[in-house]
Amino acid sequence: MAQTSFKIKGKVFDNSAPIPFANVVVRTQDGKISTGTITKEDGDFEIEIKNGIYKVTISEIGFENWEKDISIEKDLDLGMIRLKENAAKLNEVVIKTKRNTIEQKTDRLIYNVGNNIAIAGGDALDALSTAPGVVVQNNSINILGKGTSRVMVNGRMVELSGEKLNNFLKSLSASDIKNIEIISNPSSKYDASGNGGIIDINLKKGARDTWRNTTTLSYDQNKYAFYTLRNNFFYNKNKFRFSAGGNITSGYSNAEEEMFLYFPNGLWQMRGVTKVKEDYLSGRLAFDYDISNKTTIGLQYLYDNYNPDLKSNIAFKIYNTKSFLDSLLVNNSFNNKQSESQSYNVHLLSKLDSLGRKLSVNIDLFTFDSKFDQDFITKAFSPEMTFLNINQSGRSISNQKIDNVSIKADMEHPSHFLNLSYGVKTSFINSKSDIQYFNSITGTPEFDPNQSNRFEYTENTQAIYVSGDKKFNKKFNIQLGLRLESTQTNGYSATLNQTTKNDYLKLFPTFFISYKKNDNYSFNFNYGKRIVRPNFGFLNPFRTYINSNSYSEGNPFLKPSYSDNFDFTYAYKMKLRTNVFFNRTTDGYGVIFTSNPETNTQIVSRENYYNDYSYGIGENYSSKITNWWESRSSLYLLGSKTNFITVIDATPRNSLQFYCTTNNTFSLSQTTKLQVDYMYSSTYKRGLYQVGYMSNLNIALSQNLFHKNMQVTLLINNIFNTANLNDYTSVVNGIRQVYSQYYNNRYLRVSLTYNFGNNKIKMKQRDFGDEEVKKRTGK
Repeated sequence: MAQTSFKIKGKVFDNSAPIPFANVVVRTQDGKISTGTITKEDGDFEIEIKNGIYKVTISEIGFENWEKDISIEKDLDLGMIRLKENAAKLNEVVIKTKRNTIEQKTDRLIYNVGNNIAIAGGDALDALSTAPGVVVQNNSINILGKGTSRVMVNGRMVELSGEKLNNFLKSLSASDIKNIEIISNPSSKYDASGNGGIIDINLKKGARDTWRNTTTLSYDQNKYAFYTLRNNFFYNKNKFRFSAGGNITSGYSNAEEEMFLYFPNGLWQMRGVTKVKEDYLSGRLAFDYDISNKTTIGLQYLYDNYNPDLKSNIAFKIYNTKSFLDSLLVNNSFNNKQSESQSYNVHLLSKLDSLGRKLSVNIDLFTFDSKFDQDFITKAFSPEMTFLNINQSGRSISNQKIDNVSIKADMEHPSHFLNLSYGVKTSFINSKSDIQYFNSITGTPEFDPNQSNRFEYTENTQAIYVSGDKKFNKKFNIQLGLRLESTQTNGYSATLNQTTKNDYLKLFPTFFISYKKNDNYSFNFNYGKRIVRPNFGFLNPFRTYINSNSYSEGNPFLKPSYSDNFDFTYAYKMKLRTNVFFNRTTDGYGVIFTSNPETNTQIVSRENYYNDYSYGIGENYSSKITNWWESRSSLYLLGSKTNFITVIDATPRNSLQFYCTTNNTFSLSQTTKLQVDYMYSSTYKRGLYQVGYMSNLNIALSQNLFHKNMQVTLLINNIFNTANLNDYTSVVNGIRQVYSQYYNNRYLRVSLTYNFGNNKIKMKQRDFGDEEVKKRTGK
């Protein structure tokens, strides 16, 4: 008979609950293992095998084995397979096998954060900063060589950016994260927005038929100290799954800034010191219920409240052309910030038939509300610190409210020829912001309409997508996708009585191809087109004064930028991964720091001002060098070429960048681990800016106690205080500006984590197949 390949598939469950990670083994008539797999989180499995007679065995800890003799002459669907509980099962079983820290998939990289002890007691931002190829810097989260990334939580987009996004991520506990998916080229299923790809943070779910509670208390000491208390609870029984989490942080942190402005008539040197009172409160609730064997409904709620108080002292030293000090400007301010975000999700998942067709519907509501109250006074002094006058004094009260509603429906439609998926999404964003400025230079606050502003912005997007995935054999797979997005925006400045509208329709194609020669070699190539829409603050045309000699203004005429992203990845034995990429950005927009030499004024503006070509190659190596030493290292060489498309009195500058990281975990005993991490980024130039070097050395020590129910971790982060933004330099209008910032990222952290509950199955993370299958595959 001709050796033709067919598919065997089925779904494994216990009563009505699916069983994930169950072993599925196919043996020949003489008892030899032919192939095998494990069930997915929804209990589904699929195996490709040649025609013949076999025995299928499905096994799982705590259940009786299920066996069946089959004859394969065509595709076979085994349907719903129910495992019976073993009456003699153990009360507690600890599965020691764990997932690899890094897993390479066709369209994404999966980072399992549980293997990293350095983030114990930390938050989601700490976890992201340790993810391979991800850089967290200057209120921006970037995939190396790609640009700023969008962030999702449990597959749902967080409609925040910059400092607001960072503050939201600080409210999520690192210990609550299952894994982080780094999707440098998202498929057509995802929103096309963001040239830096998507980072999806997946939170943990409770293991089946268990309840568990994790409490973490941590103490951080930098210049000041702050405390964090986190608690996460999971309950999972039969058709019902529930989880809840809470986070409280209180204390102080320190931030320092420095800038040099080289005006024709002398140097201006700025130095600022800010003491920040850190107050966080956040919570999370999630609920899922199986209406039937095929349909699940669920709810999720996230809450975040951040109320920092900032006390700043900013001093400008003003020198003449002979480098003698002429005068000083000293700005003292007190800022009271309040921000609150709430995220609601209702979802439904229904399996329509035994062929694998699935319908999922998500309705999301996200609200963000912030208030900012700033009192400041700027005084002028002589070089001898003799008071001259009050340069500026005022109070600024600003408010912003963002509402986002989105409705999404996705359909998975597999067939014998093609795995098809398609869906629709519509979203509505409404942002309102206003600034009230009171001039108090006379001692009596007076409302100043020229420095007050009200701005409203709406953005509505409708999208439809289709994607087809074809697996030709065990080695070769192709995926094609198209996404069509229509966007309508309306920006209205009530103060300037100015309205700006946009309406555009764009098509975004994606293409993925993968080839797995064998268990040792695999190749992936992908392409995707993306759009980057300006954030709300960038579009606000109003001029906001930072101090008497510095102001910032938005641009309501900013257009979206577009990028074409090409990626090639080669993986060897899941240990060595080589990534080569090329990206083209058109109509790129960004912040331009310019200066007016006649008035010695610094101007922060936004423009579509460049086209950019970026490229790079990265080598990533993960290995268990000895029984007690695991290592993960990365080397990247990055480059770019930028062309200015508008009239800017500046010359684009580009150079190569070298970036490397190494993460090493040493098992000192069965209960003690030592982790040493190091990162280095060389000085590089790109477009308008030059960025100085950065490095970071961290050391963490972890000790497990009480049968691993308690963990004590000591972390020394940024030991040499070199992980800061240094020498951020630009030259515009012939004026050189050099900016550096030193945030409180050098600190000592002590954390204590305690787990308790019914841990019948404490960890259900396994590799391919059972132990016999692992031996045959060399894993």
